[in-house]
Amino acid sequence: MKWFGSRQKPGTMRRSDTPDQAHLREFAQTRQGVEGFVEPKTAVTDYTLLLVAIDGEWTRRRVPSVAWAHKFANNLGIPSYDAAVVGYPPRMREYNARLKKNGLA
Repeated sequence: MKWFGSRQKPGTMRRSDTPDQAHLREFAQTRQGVEGFVEPKTAVTDYTLLLVAIDGEWTRRRVPSVAWAHKFANNLGIPSYDAAVVGYPPRMREYNARLKKNGLA
């Protein structure tokens, strides 16, 4: 079976790519109080970097490695943490709850 528009076999993990990195950079540079949370590799996803702004708005993208994610954050001047160690900030859950309450999620 041919998968139209895919560059990899079905079931393989997509690697971090330039559009992902550009998205993370744009998010970090256009929001205030952004912090990075590096998420570990799982059975279904590669390493990811979760960026959370001061108001709780967030975005997540795949990244090549834990070291890359921390270096990326440091180069942008934002703090980064290992999500498995520190957890997630309450403002992220509060943001999600506001979206749901307003029918936007």
